[in-house]
Amino acid sequence: MDTLSLIKQPIEAELGDFIDLFNHALDHEDGLLQTVLNHIKQRAGKRMRPILILLMAKNFGKVSEVTQHAAVGLELLHTASLVHDDVVDESDERRGQASVNADYDNKVAVLVGDYVLSTALLHVSYTHSEIIVRRLAELGRTLSDGEILQLSNIQNKEITEEVYYKIIERKTAALFEACAAIGAESADASEEEVEAARLFGKNLGIVFQIRDDIFDYYDSDAEIGKPTGNDLAEGKLTLPIIYALNSTKNEEMLALARKVKAHDVTRAEIDRMVNFAKENGGIEYAERRMWDFHAAAQTFLDNYVKDESVCSALQTYLDYVIKRKK
Repeated sequence: MDTLSLIKQPIEAELGDFIDLFNHALDHEDGLLQTVLNHIKQRAGKRMRPILILLMAKNFGKVSEVTQHAAVGLELLHTASLVHDDVVDESDERRGQASVNADYDNKVAVLVGDYVLSTALLHVSYTHSEIIVRRLAELGRTLSDGEILQLSNIQNKEITEEVYYKIIERKTAALFEACAAIGAESADASEEEVEAARLFGKNLGIVFQIRDDIFDYYDSDAEIGKPTGNDLAEGKLTLPIIYALNSTKNEEMLALARKVKAHDVTRAEIDRMVNFAKENGGIEYAERRMWDFHAAAQTFLDNYVKDESVCSALQTYLDYVIKRKK
């Protein structure tokens, strides 16, 4: 059995129900809107975030209608944020397919993103849970905050790990954090259990992003599928290069890093930055930090997961996030 099948095993039936509900949420009778919504459905990905919600609910009780509507609401919020991000980033691709703004235009993308966001709010209202509604609203604010922080950081001359973690906590970890907490809340877990689940999700999300950032320092191929230096080309300094810069205090490379943030670098300069990070321990350092957060997440599995099948699935999930190849 492959890794994803092992992860899904305890909630296979519930995941099928989620997919049906999610797809139905994106049905519409209008021609253009339905065409764009179908485009969005076709790039659904691995469903890692709703899977986490369902597994967490199963761990603390059962997957209920509240769980399902919360999962659809969160996945729709995430989907809307990606549609809007592609407009902000002027991106032509998302998960190997043309982005909505590339296939249509920015106006259509923004309006469809708004429609999907409103549908997310509709579904989370069906939970009749004030705390789940509040958590989803806070997530929307946090994701926007992360995007704005990343944009404002371009003007910041300081290059620190602290800012790097602030950005990834708001942009990536917040999603996993909300999934884990909402899943636990939907199963009436105690405050202590919800908080433990939330921290598990946060640590898991940080591992996910650091792994993603490491991919950017290697040639794109069928396994990784991400071009070398793509983050640097977009003005983003990630953990391997931040460590290399701060540990060596190399003034020439620090000047080049500021050019990266100003979107004023050549392909050759990006290659220099990538090689500099590799040659000065950046990858090894990022991997060590990734395993630190993995260890922190592991404590939740050891202390709060009793069901053998759910524990196996969540363990496989955590290990997959750190060992994945793309």
